[in-house]
Amino acid sequence: MALLDLVALIAGVIATAILAGIMAGLLGVGGGIVLVPVLFWILTLMDFPPDLTMQMAVATSLATIIFTSISSARAHHKRGSVDLSLLKLWAPGLMLGALTGGLAAKYIEASGLKLVFGTIALLVALNMATPKTLVLSSHLPQNRLVNVVISYIIGGFSSLMGIGGGTLSVPTLSAFSFDIKRAIGTASAFGVLIAIPAVMGFILSGLGVPSRPPFSLGFVSIPAALLILPFTVSFAPVGTALAHKLDRKWIKLTFAVFLAATSIKMLSSALG
Repeated sequence: MALLDLVALIAGVIATAILAGIMAGLLGVGGGIVLVPVLFWILTLMDFPPDLTMQMAVATSLATIIFTSISSARAHHKRGSVDLSLLKLWAPGLMLGALTGGLAAKYIEASGLKLVFGTIALLVALNMATPKTLVLSSHLPQNRLVNVVISYIIGGFSSLMGIGGGTLSVPTLSAFSFDIKRAIGTASAFGVLIAIPAVMGFILSGLGVPSRPPFSLGFVSIPAALLILPFTVSFAPVGTALAHKLDRKWIKLTFAVFLAATSIKMLSSALG
């Protein structure tokens, strides 16, 4: 790769990392909804094996989400928008689901991961873009087992998509009439609970797999993660500040636009 191309590539990753950090704070999504598609295309352009690109993009995104979500969650907690009781209730299911997803990634082809990412992201985008989002109940389920099942599913699919918990948990909580700003704030903390076990799963499932990029730990690219982290962590509080200033409908619309754009790209790649 020519020096100019390498500089342009690094600049693109940095710009994406800044945007991902802002989105993490603004929407509680951990930035993965931005990082995964960009990392996937970068790895594709660098001619890495197609059967590894999606796994590497997802795992590396999750590694950065650990720290980005901590930064975002701390900022939301200072503003009183993290629901600690919900965090404790959903923690076991989120963590177990995320670990399951990380371990299962070794047995799922890249096209399958792209289909998971694209399909779920598009459905969530359509729901969030509607004038009135789906409402199932005026409150969360009272049964603890039901909450474990819901959180397990969210953790598992979030792990396979390489995203923080916000992409799935925010619309789910909204469907149970949960306040949108508290849902976003709590989802930023969900990202930590999902990313840590998910990364462990991706590291274990990627050990010994040939043709991985240099300096990889399992499916996690250490150089890419180190390049992204300073910017996502630094800009997450900027997104948090915006989340508390912007009108609710603009938060939802921003969420929907990003999800729709990235999902369409992923689906076209998977089916093309």
